[in-house]
Order: sequence, then C-alpha cells, then structure tokens
Amino acid sequence: MKTAQMWLLGMALLSVQVNAQDLGTRVQHALAVARDHAELTARMLGDSTTLPRSSTPTGRWVTVPPSDWTSGFFPGLLWNLYSWFTTPALQHDAKRFTDRLTSQQNNTRTHDVGFMMFCSFGNAQRLSPSETYQQILLQSARSLASRFDPRVGSIKSWDGTPRWGYPVIVDNLMNLELLFWASRNGGPAAYRDVATRHALATLANHVRPDGSTFHVVDYDTVTGDVVARQTAQGFSDGSVWARGQAWAVYGFTMVYRETHDERFLKTAQRTADYFVNHLPADGVPYWDFEAPDIPDAPRDASAGAIAASALLELCTMGTDTVRQHRYRVEAELILGSLTSAAYLSQGPPAARGILNHATGNHPHGLEIDVSLIYGDYYFVEALLRYNRLMSMAPPRAGSR
Repeated sequence: MKTAQMWLLGMALLSVQVNAQDLGTRVQHALAVARDHAELTARMLGDSTTLPRSSTPTGRWVTVPPSDWTSGFFPGLLWNLYSWFTTPALQHDAKRFTDRLTSQQNNTRTHDVGFMMFCSFGNAQRLSPSETYQQILLQSARSLASRFDPRVGSIKSWDGTPRWGYPVIVDNLMNLELLFWASRNGGPAAYRDVATRHALATLANHVRPDGSTFHVVDYDTVTGDVVARQTAQGFSDGSVWARGQAWAVYGFTMVYRETHDERFLKTAQRTADYFVNHLPADGVPYWDFEAPDIPDAPRDASAGAIAASALLELCTMGTDTVRQHRYRVEAELILGSLTSAAYLSQGPPAARGILNHATGNHPHGLEIDVSLIYGDYYFVEALLRYNRLMSMAPPRAGSR
C-alpha cells in the first residue's frame, strides 16, 4: 500500500510542474478522453433503464436506477461534453439518458432531486431549451421545496433514519440551485427565500470558526434548535470530510452567484481557504483531511474535481485579488494532477470512468479507490470552466 501511494504521489507531483500552455494541452486531452469514455459508457448501457454510478476493479460500471441520488450526473456529463464538442451523437445520448429521469420530477422522498434533475434536465434546458424540460424542472423544484420546514429553516436531507430526527447534510447546499433557477423561470418567488434560508442555516450551523464543516446537523422540529453536529461519511464527528468540504466551497459560491449576498461570498472564501490550506502537495485531497493513516489514506479525486470547479468560479468573484489569484493557482494545481496519468483513466483495461482514485463512503467500506460518476461530472465541468477562464475558445452555447 505504501509503495503504491508513494508512486501515486510521485506521478501526481510530476504532473503539476507544467506551465499554462502545458496545462491547456492537458485539459484538451482530458476532454477528449472524457468524450471517448462517455461514448463508450453510452454504448455499453444501450437501452437499459439504469445509469452509471461507480466503477468495479475490472473496469465495468455499477449501475443504479433513476431514483438513485447519482442518476443525473451521467446525462449532465453528456450535455456538458456536447456543449464543447457539439456532435449529434453526444446530443442524442444526452437526451435519451436525460429522459430516463422524467419520473423523478415527482420524487419528494429525497433532497437529492436537485442533483438528479438540475444536472440532467437543467443542463438540457440550458443547451436545448424546451417547454417540456421547463415544466419538468418546475415540478422538480416543487418536489424539493416540499421538504422545507420553516421551523427549522432547512430542507430535510434524509427520511427514516434512526440516528437523526431532522438531519441536514452539507451536501444539500448543492440542491438549492434548482430552487434559485425555478424562482426566475416561472416558479414562485418563495423558492428563492427557501433556498436562501437554507443556505443561511447551513452557514450558521455547519461551518466551524476555522472554515471547516460538519457533515450532518440534526435539528429539533419543534424548536428548530440544533440537536447534534456529527458525520455520516467522515472519519469522526469532529474531522473534516473532504468531499463535504468541497460541497461547501461549491455550494456557497453558487449561492453568492445567485444572491450577491456578501455573507455567502465570505463563507465561500473561508471554506475554500480551509480546503486549499490543507491539501497535500499534489492538490488532490485524502478522503478526510484528518484521516488517521495519512499519507497512506485513500485519495478522493471526486472531492478534488468538485473543489477545482468551485475555485474556478470563486476566483472571479469579489475584489480580493490576492485570494482570487490563489484560488486560480490552486485550481490549476488540482487540474494538473487530475489530468495526469496518476488520475486520468486511459486505455484498456482502464475503467470506463474518467477519473481514478475516488472514494465514496470510506467508513462503510464502499466505493474506495474507484471512478465515481459525480467526480467525472465535476471534472468535466472544471475543464470547461478552465477553458472559458483562459479564453482558449469562445464560450459555447448556453455556458454558465
């Protein structure tokens, strides 16, 4: 294990010793790899009603039904690739895999309807607008908003958990983008208020003074008070789960974009500062920033991809030029590693996923050192954001 980890670290360290031109070339290559792997996955799945979630050691996908929280990422990945390559085949596959999620517009059993429907139908509406997509998104927003409790001021994350009464996870920030969109596109203005109240509660109750985050906050549904601050996927209640921290950086950045409320910008910066200040030399985090077996702990390339995408947006916000420069440099560091042979999946018998060395749920021994579809989604999004930031090509249709 130690030998493998040292090889991985060495390869990744070599990858970041590149100038902007070299990184630009790597980004274009990684997009081509992503296109090839996505097209291969689309062919492999054929007419199946399932969607990819994580890879197996033999390089095949573990697939899930449309009701799984990860179901929207593959359609969204195809749409993002279509926005760059504009091929009819990618558009066709994006549409047919998006259509598989139509029934989920009425899913009120999970907060993840935002992930599921905005990554799929949201990108579809951005790149190929239709009244059908519009109405599906508005119904999806209604389903998500139904989980909001004004006494708590948050959208409930999970139902029926014996450990918690009203759990809210930091990941839930990501689902708010659907509500902001809906409030501007035919839905009630109240959706914006719901999203803003949820984000303010997350700011107050999930973010520690040092900018790190708790994963789960449990609330009393009568008083709205915090009952407990714990974790479900981190090393301990007091540690910092890397992907949860990445969700916070991305989520608060998005909320600031939608509201222009300086409180969210400052919180995005605080959470980003914690993230970049605790990265290993190659910029790809371990699965938990306080994992006890660092430097032999598994990495989480998905957390790196999410954070890189967030940092590439955050570096354009505010007036603190020193911070802006640092966020851009750190994003480039992460992308330099993720586009290297240490992390980018290439050639047989590589997984059909795009990024290797992601970690899903370490405490439960699930999806460790694999490809994860959401890591691939945010990796491609980060590559496209990098291209736009560097003005290597004009923005394609519907870029956001």
